[in-house]
Amino acid sequence: MIATYKYPVHYLTINSETEVAYIDEGQGDQTLLFIHGLATYIPSWYPMVDHLQSRYRCVAIDLPGYGRSSKGDYPANMSYYAHVLGQLIDSLSLKNVVLVGHSMGAQVAVSTVLNLPNQFEKLILLAPAGFETFIDEHASLLKATAVTETFLKATEAQIRASWAMNFYQMPESVEFMIQDRINMKEASDFEAYCQSVARGVHGMLDQPIADRLGEIRQKTLVVYGEEDALIPNRYLNPGLTTKSVAESGTSQIPDAVLKFIPACGHFISFDKPAEINEIVDSFLTN
Repeated sequence: MIATYKYPVHYLTINSETEVAYIDEGQGDQTLLFIHGLATYIPSWYPMVDHLQSRYRCVAIDLPGYGRSSKGDYPANMSYYAHVLGQLIDSLSLKNVVLVGHSMGAQVAVSTVLNLPNQFEKLILLAPAGFETFIDEHASLLKATAVTETFLKATEAQIRASWAMNFYQMPESVEFMIQDRINMKEASDFEAYCQSVARGVHGMLDQPIADRLGEIRQKTLVVYGEEDALIPNRYLNPGLTTKSVAESGTSQIPDAVLKFIPACGHFISFDKPAEINEIVDSFLTN
């Protein structure tokens, strides 16, 4: 996949079968390590990297199976991605790392700090997956619908509708990412990408974090858009609201602050870039 990247891309060989793409911009005493969500990639962080690189070292990764990272028969679950992040941190000798995860990437971030509890001081979770829980029957239903074939056969109309669900008001600035997704259908590794997306859904459900949030010792920022249309699942958990999910999860983390952004959907970095940058700035400096 030749996707649209505005920053120079670097590569790290994890093993003989895996190469991870990342960008590395800015400098500062703290390193922000950005972890994208399901079916996205490095460019999803551009509005935040553009702003924060003046004061922080900003490293954003394409998880294996996504973007310019290698595609393959990867587990694509939370523990696998947490292991990859640990290898990246060690290989690049990153210091004073703050993990910044969005959606699935936030669940990966939590899994990482639980595996490496003494390595991080702060954690930033944007519209985190994993706070919402599902009964076994509903989890099985989600897994049954999240299969490689579903993503392989998605039409342009379905792709656009899926992207629109991520926003309170979808900005024109995301069109390049939609085009990247549409063009991916012609890539030789497209099926492997779709497999990673499907396995990511299964991985989030099979390796939940909701019961372990109380183990997080890092000072944590949690941010949700008030109009998040994806969390909670409106069909399977109709009795829940974004506010209730956010408050329930955040309340279990010993040292956490919860912020809501009005008129904002799930894809916070592009939906309300100025607002999220201000919130993150304040959290990191106070």
